[in-house]
This record gives sequence, C-alpha cells and structure tokens, in this order.
Amino acid sequence: MQPPEIEQYFRKKLAQLDWQNITKMMHQQGYMLLEQLLTESQCDLIKSHYDHPTLYRKTVNMQRYRFGLGEYRYFNYPLPHMIHQLRTQMYSYLMPIANAWFNMLNIETTFPENHQDFLFQCHQKGQLKATPLILKYDKNGFNTLHQDLYGEVYFPIQLVVFLNQVNTDYQGGEFVLTQQIPRAQSKVTVLQPKKGDVVIFTTQFKPEKGLRGYYRINIKHGVSPLHQGERYTLGIIFHDAVN
Repeated sequence: MQPPEIEQYFRKKLAQLDWQNITKMMHQQGYMLLEQLLTESQCDLIKSHYDHPTLYRKTVNMQRYRFGLGEYRYFNYPLPHMIHQLRTQMYSYLMPIANAWFNMLNIETTFPENHQDFLFQCHQKGQLKATPLILKYDKNGFNTLHQDLYGEVYFPIQLVVFLNQVNTDYQGGEFVLTQQIPRAQSKVTVLQPKKGDVVIFTTQFKPEKGLRGYYRINIKHGVSPLHQGERYTLGIIFHDAVN
C-alpha cells in the first residue's frame, strides 16, 4: 500500500469502530481488544521490519536487564509510514478517554487534540526519542510485569499489535494484565489475541469509582512464557523517551 492508501485505510477503519463501547470498556476494565484491525499483509510488512537494523535506535536484550527473556527494538524517527499513521490517528480517538481519566482523578493535565502537539510537550521535557517498538520472543521467552513510562510526560493509554498467529506460529505467550486493587488481592486478566488484533490498555492506571470519589487502580502488563515458536508484536506508546 502506498502512503495515501495507508492513511485512508486507518482513517476508515478507526472511524468504523464503536468508540462509545470502547470508551465504556476502557473505563470498566482498563483495556479493550480490537479484532482484525490490521490485515495479514500489513502485519507481515511490519514484522519484516525487524530484520532491518537501520530502522532502529536501540536493541534491548531483555535477559541482560532482567526484564524477561527475549529482545525488542525501538524504532528511530522517522517511523515507517504505517506505524506513524496508526500512532497518530489512534491518539485522536484515545485522547478524550485519557482526558476523562485525568479529570476523574483530579490530575491537572489536559492532553492536546493533536498528537504532534503532545510530542512537543514531551520534547520540552527532554523526551526526544521514539518509543514504538517490535518485540520478539522465542521458546521459553517471556516479559515480566511492567509499565512503559519513559519520562515526566506520559500518555496513559498504549496499544499492542499482534503480528503473527497464535497456535500456528507459536504457542503460549499470553498477554497478561494485573490490577493491583487496594487492600485486596490482585486481579489477573489473560488474553490470547490473533494476528491483526490490537489490545488497547492503560499504561499505568485507570480510575475506579469508590464511596468517596475516584481512585487509582494500578495495572501492569507482561507476557507469559512461550511453549514453542516465535512471537512478534508491535508496541505503540504515544509519549517519547529520554533514553
């Protein structure tokens, strides 16, 4: 697909989604599964980027830093056009949810309507480096529970795109979310999306209504061990990083 076709594809695809229901589910559970947002060929194209090291600013061996077992690569700017379009257009739909969350929690931050304006806020705080990344796991690979915060400025929602097919290309490797509920045991959600699916989820927390107003439910995410095969995903984080 040529750049104008990619832009039009996401414009049409995102506009067709039920954003009222997505907003409701994000408020309720802090995540939402979008089925078949990307085509197989789009996933294959993004996955093929992994073998082109000039596209990346940094490669991280997860075992070295005790993050898990696997590898991920941060893209450099300019991003591949498909990734840029998905990131830019998706931000506009998620921005109202993010602003609603911060308003509920009395956090004095308002996210601008345009993603480029938000990146300008990141750059003012020294966060200049791209954060979209591709993650690769082989047999026994996993990712420990974590949150993707890269500096003072952050956007509270992110997404992961599943680039190959569970039970065909790999087994295991479930996407895991944990809710750390105050004064209670943690709640665990386990998802196994298919190729082309996207999970939208909170970067750090979601608001929960209590007797005295809203409070934070902290959420972390990770990946359970692979039993066999190779698993590839694209992570899209909307804020930039210091390092």
